[in-house]
Formats: sequence, C-alpha cells, structure tokens
Amino acid sequence: MTTFGTPLSPHATKVMLLGSGELGKEVLIALQRLGVETIATDRYDNAPGQQVAHHARTITMSDPAQLKALIEKEQPDLVVPEIEAIATAMLEELEAAGTVRVIPTARAARLTMDREGIRRLAAETLGLPTSPYVFCDSLQELQAAIDSKIGYPCIVKPVMSSSGKGQSKIASPDDVKKAWDYAMAGGRVSHGRVIVEGFIDFDYEITQLTVRAVGADGTIETHFCEPIGHIQVSGDYVESWQPHPMREAALKKSRDICKAVTDNLGGQGLFGVELFVKGDDVWFSEVSPRPHDTGMVTMCTQWQNEFELHARAILGLPVNTALKSPGASAVIYGGVDAEGIVFDGVAEALRVPNSDIRLFGKPESFVKRRMGVALAFDADVETARVNAKKAAALVKPRKAG
Repeated sequence: MTTFGTPLSPHATKVMLLGSGELGKEVLIALQRLGVETIATDRYDNAPGQQVAHHARTITMSDPAQLKALIEKEQPDLVVPEIEAIATAMLEELEAAGTVRVIPTARAARLTMDREGIRRLAAETLGLPTSPYVFCDSLQELQAAIDSKIGYPCIVKPVMSSSGKGQSKIASPDDVKKAWDYAMAGGRVSHGRVIVEGFIDFDYEITQLTVRAVGADGTIETHFCEPIGHIQVSGDYVESWQPHPMREAALKKSRDICKAVTDNLGGQGLFGVELFVKGDDVWFSEVSPRPHDTGMVTMCTQWQNEFELHARAILGLPVNTALKSPGASAVIYGGVDAEGIVFDGVAEALRVPNSDIRLFGKPESFVKRRMGVALAFDADVETARVNAKKAAALVKPRKAG
C-alpha cells in the first residue's frame, strides 16, 4: 500500500479496528496522522478509540453474523483485530473470499485468540521451549493434571482472556477450586476450558516487541525493539521499563524464538512476545499479534512508539525501532466502581521530572480497571521507574460530585 487517499472521500484508505480500548486508541491516532480513515469497533459505546476515530461502531464482535454485516457494509481496506473475543472463523472466511485483508492474517488472529492455539503452535509445531502445560475442561481434569504432571506451584489461566483476567497461581490443593472458579469468571468468552502451566523459576520476564514490515526490496523484514521488562500482579501488568538489561546469549535466543513464531504467523505488523528468562535460558510464554500493554512505555522511550510501528507496518511503510531514551511506565487504576469518574492530582503528577500522563477516557471505572498510565524517561531506567510510579500515585481517581 503506497498510495493514500483523503479521509472521508471516495478514495480514502480505510482501516477498521476490532476492539478500541486504550491500545486501539493509540493505533487509531497513529493511523490518522498518516491520513487514514478510521473505524473504531467495540462491544460498548464510547470506548476510548471510538472517541477519536472517524466512525464509531458498536457490535458483538464474537457474533459472526454481526461481524460479517459490518465489514461488508463498511468495506475497509484492512481489518485490525485488537482483542481476543472476535469471530475469527468469519474473518478467515472473509479473507479467503477476498473481501478484506486481516492484520496480520486471519489465521494468526485465530491461533492467538486463545492460549491453546498459540501454545500448541509454539511447543508442538515449532518445538520452542515452554513451561509444561495441560488443557483442562473441568475442575476434575484440572486436579488430575496437577497431580499427575504439573505439580505445585502452578499457574491456571482461561484459554481466552486479556490483561491477566482469570489468571492465578496455585500453591496447594486448597487453591485449585478457587483458581478454577476465578478462571471461569475471568475469560472473555466462556469456554469452560483452562490451561494449567508448570511454574518456571525465572529471573525475569520480558516483552520482545517484534515488527514484520516491508523492506525497500518489497520483502518482509523482521525488526526488534529493545527488550521491555515488566512486573505483573495476578497476571496483570502494573509496571514496565525499557531497555531491560540482558545477556547477549539470552537476547539472541529471545529474538530467535520471536522470529520463529512471527514467521509462522506471517503477515505484517507488530507482535508482542512474552518470554521468561533465567540466565541464558529462554522460554516462550505468549504472543499477541498487536501492540502490547507493557509496550505503552515506548510512548516515552522510542522515536516511533509501538502504535506508530504497528500502523506503519500494516500500511507497508518503513519502520524505525530505535530507542530514544530509557524510560518506564506505571498503571493508574480506577480505584472506584463508578461511571464518569474525575481525576485529581494530574498537575502534581506532571511536575514529576520528565513525566507524562495518558488518561484513557474509559466511560466506566472499576477498582482494578486500568484507567490511565504514567510515563517517565531518564538517563537510567531505575530513576525512570521511580518517577513513573511516583507520577501514577499522584493521580487520584474518584467519583464525580
């Protein structure tokens, strides 16, 4: 794609996002800066991305009929999945019929929409190192898998969820039923199926942002950002920083794993690959064929952040993954269950040296819903981490009135 039309004209280049939360919002902004007409689709009205797109559409994206009707009506040049709960079989059908191009591909969207498809691809097809795992369809199967193969401690996750929802660590038999119930409540689509993973004694975990983009000769080239370190609590990202220091051997293994997975998935765009690292050993964990929540740190660390990289790559444009400065991010939680909350302390937060704030504009807050993120850059990562957390703590969400 080398010619771009004017938005809202018959010659517009049109991109539809399926899922328009805070990550999708930034992708939409990056696309608009390149003169693309944008369509923000979500399951609820006034999602963050819908507030900035040319067009806002609300449907149940896991409903094949609704998804097909919308794509056929809007006729976008590209469809960009931004969440897991999508009728991917319909995307494959529409892509095969030549109706639309799916990013990175409809097959990749299907394989990565749940943990089973991508884990079996990585471990069983590609032979990459992963934690031991078993998929279970009942509480009884979960208990049997732990007793016979996995052992304690272990991790239980729904096959489909986002931002760590439904994920828990099991330390003893007393935790098993609670973990099963939590997984059933936290899945994006109720499959009644979980993955239980053996616990890896890792030194740290990283996100390796990997970009497949068209090179000057027209072939696909793979680019890597500097590794992103992060901390998760109950599977949910709360803090990230870039670059994370790594031994050269571990960095090479990480990137070899990322290239193997993304080459198999194919297409163009940015992939967020999660990896566990201990010394020089690296294990594949998960991959998202889209910008990653831990990658929000790139808004203050890279010349082209992860959203700009994704937008450029899917449009066939050159990319630049160079680091601009070390930096860090820290999550701002809602803290309350309410609609239309207000935020105090924003000015104080922005007085923290080299800091910035993104408030996502989500219409409804929950105690543990991510409502914003604080960013900070500095000459060294540790100072940036301290300042990002300080800025985040100064923002005080509360009920209006």
